[in-house]
Amino acid sequence: MRVGEALIGEGYEVAHIDLIVGEKNGPVGMAFANSMSQLSAGHTPLLAVLRPNLITKPPALIIPKVTVKEMDQAELIFGPAQSAVAKAIADSVEEGVIPKEETENLVVIVSVFIHPKARNKEKIYYYNYGATKLALRRAMEGFPDADTMLYEKDRAIHPFAGRRLTKLWDPPYLQIAIDLTDIDEVRKVLREVPYSDHIIFEVGTPLVKRYGAEVILELRKERPDGFFVLDLKTLDTGHLEARMAADATANAVVVSGLAPIPTIVKAIKEAKKTGILCVVDMLNVDRPSEVLEKINAEGVLPDVVELHRAIDVENKEQPPWKFVKDIKGKFDLLVAVAGGIRPENVDTAIGEGADILVVGRSITRARDIEGAVRRFLRYMKPDTDQFRIMTDF
Repeated sequence: MRVGEALIGEGYEVAHIDLIVGEKNGPVGMAFANSMSQLSAGHTPLLAVLRPNLITKPPALIIPKVTVKEMDQAELIFGPAQSAVAKAIADSVEEGVIPKEETENLVVIVSVFIHPKARNKEKIYYYNYGATKLALRRAMEGFPDADTMLYEKDRAIHPFAGRRLTKLWDPPYLQIAIDLTDIDEVRKVLREVPYSDHIIFEVGTPLVKRYGAEVILELRKERPDGFFVLDLKTLDTGHLEARMAADATANAVVVSGLAPIPTIVKAIKEAKKTGILCVVDMLNVDRPSEVLEKINAEGVLPDVVELHRAIDVENKEQPPWKFVKDIKGKFDLLVAVAGGIRPENVDTAIGEGADILVVGRSITRARDIEGAVRRFLRYMKPDTDQFRIMTDF
């Protein structure tokens, strides 16, 4: 069985094709026969025909994705869409995409999308022809391979979702720690921060304590696709608080390195279960490596460890990046540094191996927030799509 998909066009006439190709005597052939014999109201299947009385080889069954409620919709399915799918299959055989010698052994099931508001028959015909032909080629060639999928997964944006769910795969990142407690002031900061793939927003503990974990939902009204780290500094019930963060649409949750090892382990496991990242904040932890060794002994590791120098001791302790190489030499994870990060020492921190630079007041309290952010961004990599011109993938 081979599977193909393609989207071509724009507006209400956009064509989205999903299809499967397989042998008559296999599961695709069985599904083909079942679809023809077990009809569903509003989704009546029809054979692809080049003209009345002339089906394609291999035979293709068209199944409408959208419930057909009116004759105008039915005419579009039984007209331009049916003809376009048939022509695409015939041309694919002629061009060798589908081997001619296999046409009696194969069948095709084609799922066709026609928007209820679609009206332009010419667009419907050409879009569905192109989408079917592309989907067939992809099916027969096994597109995409696993390497293409893995390369694109953090670069792609779904056209209808309008955003991507980013993982931290392209360090270094600038993490803006928002410890403000006035929601209107926070919204102002979010509006003034320039867009970049290399910015993370930290929902600070004071903000969480005032408004609760679901304050993230309010912040997403300003930055729908933002990467939000919920800084709960969890000390107990790690699994419960990690679940709270996931339920609030956080991309990552912060657990304190001072918490009991079982608490940290439960938080990491729950975060992985729900698809978010787990950060262990080593604020006031004397020996971060020893804590990580104990966590590792339980068969897990956090996604990020944060080497955090407290505000009150910024002038007394060594800068946090001094310990990055020690951590990265022993463990496979990202290292964030927090406390005293300024534009003049960013180069040094990155040079020491820091993956995430946590900056708070020097951005959130700046008179020119955008300018302050850009002074840090100049040390980051270009945005993911800055040099890409993409059409379908």
